[in-house]
Amino acid sequence: MRMADLSIIIVSYNTEEMTTRCLQTLLKSLQSEKSSVEVIVVDNASSDSTAKKLELLQKEYKKNDIQLTIILNSKNLGYSKANNKGAAVSSGRYLLFLNSDVLVGGISFEDLINKMDNDPKTGAMTVKVLLPDKTLDPASHRGFPTVWRSFSYFTGLENLFGKIPGINRLFGGYHLTFLNLNKSHEIDSATGAFYLVRKDVFEQVKGFDESFFMYGEDIDLSFSIKKLGYKILYDPQYTVLHLKYQSGIKSKDTAIQSKTKSYFYDAMRIFYDKHYAKTNSAFVNKLVHNVINRKAKKA
Repeated sequence: MRMADLSIIIVSYNTEEMTTRCLQTLLKSLQSEKSSVEVIVVDNASSDSTAKKLELLQKEYKKNDIQLTIILNSKNLGYSKANNKGAAVSSGRYLLFLNSDVLVGGISFEDLINKMDNDPKTGAMTVKVLLPDKTLDPASHRGFPTVWRSFSYFTGLENLFGKIPGINRLFGGYHLTFLNLNKSHEIDSATGAFYLVRKDVFEQVKGFDESFFMYGEDIDLSFSIKKLGYKILYDPQYTVLHLKYQSGIKSKDTAIQSKTKSYFYDAMRIFYDKHYAKTNSAFVNKLVHNVINRKAKKA
């Protein structure tokens, strides 16, 4: 298999319309790309017409001499397992995990790859991820959720004081509000919506932790990458549009909403127990779990 510069991995699940828009927009961007790129779509047993649409899009990609590989799972494996499955068949030196509800346009992947090639200590990178209202997707510019940072965020202290010079470092750590969004800088974690990572580093940390069905797997991956001594960069030179929550928490299907919220709070528990519980007291651990459980019940 010929090695590509970049493998773009997209997981889809009952998002036919969004996945189609994502792939069509991506194809336009790739037509002027100088790096060698392959695209891999892993479908988690969608019950809509996603599979048929993917076959048509595969032909369009082939006309433009771009490989589009389709993996159809027999059941919903979740985000982590599906992405790991895509990574396992990839040939790129770099992997880009791209959400099916993200629209990419005007990005030079060659430039991003060159930046990472020129700095071997950069393990992963993201760009400016914007929401439909043109504000920054807060999940794309994250600090690790320590107890204090989480407390500041969920009690509203970050919102009140996170942008006030002098005290923003104290209260704004959950979303790193004290950093300049117009300049490139290091962050704790990017979002899985647009997560560019060296494949060898991804393999070193053994990919996404499959304990996370959805949510939390991206920040967990970042934590593991940082432990190896690599940097994770935010680069605002390029932007993508994230049509967030269309198939999850804000789905019109109440059953999907409920299940998605359950995964969200499960991810909080898993991450905390994996990375922080051992260094905190039994009292703090119980308190954290109680708070998460209360929030889950109210959701």
